[in-house]
Amino acid sequence: MIAVFGHRNPDTDAIASAMVYARLLSRQGMEAQAYRLGELNFETSYVLRELGLEAPELLPDLKNGTQVALVDHNESAQSAANLAELSVTRVVDHHKLGDLVTSDPPYLRFEPVGCTATILLKLFREANLSVEPGDAKLMLSAILSDTLHFRSPTTTADDREAAEFLAPIAGIEDMASYAMAMFAAKSDLGNTPAAQLLKMDYKVFPFGEPAQQWGIGVIETTNPAYVFGRKAELLQAMDEARAEGGLNGVLLSVVDILNETNRTFILSATEHKVIQETFGVEVVDGVADLGGRISRKKQIVPALEAHFTSGT
Repeated sequence: MIAVFGHRNPDTDAIASAMVYARLLSRQGMEAQAYRLGELNFETSYVLRELGLEAPELLPDLKNGTQVALVDHNESAQSAANLAELSVTRVVDHHKLGDLVTSDPPYLRFEPVGCTATILLKLFREANLSVEPGDAKLMLSAILSDTLHFRSPTTTADDREAAEFLAPIAGIEDMASYAMAMFAAKSDLGNTPAAQLLKMDYKVFPFGEPAQQWGIGVIETTNPAYVFGRKAELLQAMDEARAEGGLNGVLLSVVDILNETNRTFILSATEHKVIQETFGVEVVDGVADLGGRISRKKQIVPALEAHFTSGT
């Protein structure tokens, strides 16, 4: 059996792609099961409720050598704790190459698109397999989420074409309205603990040599005022995450989906210096205005990598 899972602190693409890829493998004669590496965010919960589907189970402890397939990630810091002891046989991803090491040649499918689900649709087509309505809605939801309804600079023509193809199969007549319903669910944060808010879309990245470890969280919302109203709590949660993870720094970007802006919480002088040198912006009252840099993958992480590599 192949265990299929996305990254820690899963978003809609990580969950949807794991579920869809497990079914695709099963339809191709391989026994596969989808799992998750963390709790669902509110948007993903909304999508699964709409479909009447249960969330994948949490990944259990797997025996050494168990075959696994990774979707939407390929870096060990974002994956299962014992990934090095598992047999990674497949990876479908839209991120840069990380530190993945395998003992045998795996199947790899990487493409510079806005969403893993866009690649999965290509795999369905290449296998001459029809797309079932449930899988279509999962993939469409992932694409709309990852591209922020095509607002993100990661969006490609392939993502748009995939969404147009999937929408009628999924029974979605108005993609804009459906995307706004997803974003509204994502933004309905209620009394969620600050530590949980921080970790809803949070990844740890190694930068420079010797590597520094930085945690970078993102809260995408249609109501940034709510998030800023909890700034003090979130800064405390960031401080705790830095200490608990032995990290060099922690950043939290608050992305206003509708206005396509990014204001990032700055924890300390360490983060202040790095952000100022990397992006040439001032930090005012613990907040850096990063303007239209709304993509962690394309606009934040590469710039930080260049900063640490240059040694500035």
